[in-house]
Amino acid sequence: MAYLRRPREDFLAVATPGAGKTTFALRIAAELLADGTVEAVTVVTPTEHLKTQWAQSAARVGIQLDAAFRNADVHTASDFHGAAVTYAQVGIAPAVHRRRTMTRRTLVILDEIHHAGDARSWGDGVRSAFEPAVRRLSLTGTPFRSDDNPIPFVSYEPGPDGLLRSAADSVYGYSDALADGVVRPVMFLAYSGEARWRTSAGDELAVRLGEPLTKDLTAQAWRTALDPRGEWMPQVLRAADNRLRVLRAGGMADAAGLVIATDQNAARSYAKLLHTITGEPAVVVLSDDDGASGRIAQFAASDARWMVAVRMVSEGVDIPRLAVGVYATSASTPLFFAQAIGRFVRARRPGETANVFLPSVTPLLELASAMEAERDHILGAPKKEGWDDDALAEAQRTEDASGELERGVEHLSATAELDQVIYDGTSFGTPIAAGTPEEEEFLGLPGLLTPDQVQTLLSKRQAEQLARQRTQKPPAAPPSGPAAPMSTAERRVHLRRQLNALVAAEHNRTGRPHGQVHAELRKRCGGPPSAQATVEQLEERIATIRSW
Repeated sequence: MAYLRRPREDFLAVATPGAGKTTFALRIAAELLADGTVEAVTVVTPTEHLKTQWAQSAARVGIQLDAAFRNADVHTASDFHGAAVTYAQVGIAPAVHRRRTMTRRTLVILDEIHHAGDARSWGDGVRSAFEPAVRRLSLTGTPFRSDDNPIPFVSYEPGPDGLLRSAADSVYGYSDALADGVVRPVMFLAYSGEARWRTSAGDELAVRLGEPLTKDLTAQAWRTALDPRGEWMPQVLRAADNRLRVLRAGGMADAAGLVIATDQNAARSYAKLLHTITGEPAVVVLSDDDGASGRIAQFAASDARWMVAVRMVSEGVDIPRLAVGVYATSASTPLFFAQAIGRFVRARRPGETANVFLPSVTPLLELASAMEAERDHILGAPKKEGWDDDALAEAQRTEDASGELERGVEHLSATAELDQVIYDGTSFGTPIAAGTPEEEEFLGLPGLLTPDQVQTLLSKRQAEQLARQRTQKPPAAPPSGPAAPMSTAERRVHLRRQLNALVAAEHNRTGRPHGQVHAELRKRCGGPPSAQATVEQLEERIATIRSW
């Protein structure tokens, strides 16, 4: 173990969600307690629930942590090895925790250390409270944020662009964990469809999810799709439950699903929809409920099918039987996305695959296609021009494309169709209406498959799709004259089908993986993944691959 080979005062371990950071940290704590390097352990977590989870995990290896410690207690009881506290607790009363740290030689485990950079009071409090610690072990899942606040006890080194970047002592990324069988592969099922809304001025707008749109239009279409009163969410929840049924029948008898909602009202509404769809009540977990931690623990140990929660279940919460997720939130930062997907990837046995349903919008498709990306914490980086939570929130809060205030918008309808399946960075399939036999072919993939088998079956489904489309006769032109020209949306669908067919042919000819072929086309021609490419970019890629 890298830590034990080179012990040091500060150590930063960056590991993908689901890789076992808790196990790693508790092994170090046990070793340091056993050899007398430390006498006490303090664990700092982002949430109240994680305090309890850490204390339970520590107890299993003989380390007793007081998860009920309050700042007013000043010291933990002598029969505890230490305490589990939150960053908020430390930020409120750093002097209390500094005294505790100075009383006994202490190892401090800073779980999801990036939270110490969220607020200056938290960062200053953590630094003041734990400077006297003998050892500090900082943990985080990738990726970090980019901002101007240095994170306490994290080292920074200048990069090639002159900006300071966090320097991790140990990195264990998603690709490493996947190769070792520690995490499951993820299959993303991206749903598009038409979204319609009315502005406060009475104008009706209709756009299609999955098409290149402005931030304003994407934000409003996204919100319209997630509206529980529309058609999109019930259709996607029904598809997700169908997938869950297949997994349960195919070897994952206790498989469970989780819907991650934007807010509490939406969470309650989604739970009602699930009850209607499944006939079984869904467990609802809200951050301000006193019994939230107990409800999560009860769900983890039960055979219940669905849980609906807001953001509190996105980070650190350990429910290994989660296998199906519905990403029903507009949060789009790489950090939040990685933490949310991390709830579904913890491996238990070979053949299990994580399945995540999400809106077919540019920011999420880009993140789904780059699951293996690792990022450092960069100080003073310019604000990015792409998709981020702040930009989307601003677009949703202020004005839509017609200049009307968001609060005056009326969501009219949103229909769902399976736009594509993303697996190992490769896009499979062409748009399919929800509730059709073609959709069932993708939802019905066997429950236990090796990664190669998943690739093979997805390729087979796509080939069958394209073969059916080639045999279908085009609609006859109306008697009055030639057929009307295709819209931009129809052209993109047609060109994506062409491109996928040519990529499949290249795969059959050379044996190169689909993802590798797509990646080379992007490298040669430029532009985003094919799901977000323009008509001109798709035409260029088609011409390029034909030249091969």
